Amino acid sequence: MEIINKFLDFEILHLGDYSLKVYHIFSVLMILLITKIITWIINKALKNKKLIKIEESNWHAVFQIISYILWIIATTLILETIGVRVTVLIAGSAALLVGVGLGLQQTFNDVISGIILLIEGTTKVGDILEVDGDVVKIQDIGLRTSKVQNRNNISIIIPNSLITTNKVINWSHQSTKSRFKVNVGVAYGSDVNLVKRVLEESVLLHPKITYKRSVEARLVDFGDSSLNWEIFFFSKDAFRIEKIKSEIRMNINNSLIENNINIPFPQMDVYIKSNSVSNDQQTK
Repeated sequence: MEIINKFLDFEILHLGDYSLKVYHIFSVLMILLITKIITWIINKALKNKKLIKIEESNWHAVFQIISYILWIIATTLILETIGVRVTVLIAGSAALLVGVGLGLQQTFNDVISGIILLIEGTTKVGDILEVDGDVVKIQDIGLRTSKVQNRNNISIIIPNSLITTNKVINWSHQSTKSRFKVNVGVAYGSDVNLVKRVLEESVLLHPKITYKRSVEARLVDFGDSSLNWEIFFFSKDAFRIEKIKSEIRMNINNSLIENNINIPFPQMDVYIKSNSVSNDQQTK
């Protein structure tokens, strides 16, 4: 026991009145280990639906907030353990912190935005967002940045302030299903009742369509060269909706061909006026 005490009391570093001993290092390691164990237990408890009934996106946010708090406490304890007085450090570096704050204003803005995202709960992991015209899926919400995946399966790191300060469409916020539409034009003279039936049946052929009774084709306008239609439908797969729309358009095109319904295209007639008469008059 005496040997252990001597080992723990062994001085590693000595600068003036400050000394760093082995038991300081041992205490730091113990704080890190205990913090890791506590975060692991909390993570497992939040994931256990039998123990705590909470959605996956919600437990992620709760776990992130709790882990940040635990690591802040752990960092404070480590500094106090090695002899650094946190209150004195903050008071002594107040002017420096102001300067750093001005230089890292955008970073602090992103951090505050990350805290807002985690606490507010309007944006969660797994949500489908439309940011700056790009549709992405939230994979992870961090303290300063969030990791998202676009439709090309490319992971993108975006600052949290981009989500909280800009206009963002959240396709998953109110419901897991959203309504979309496909536009098509048919030739004048087509049987509109037949066109409506063909368009709706073409959409219903797709397996990703939900609420099939809500599929509706509408004649929305009389165009310059076509009768313009919009076909509305619901789908849960908002992230891959462009692929679904493409496949629906293919179904519509095939069905229109089978039913002898034409899709017109703009045409222009050009008339060339002959100048032979005016030239004869000038010759005379």
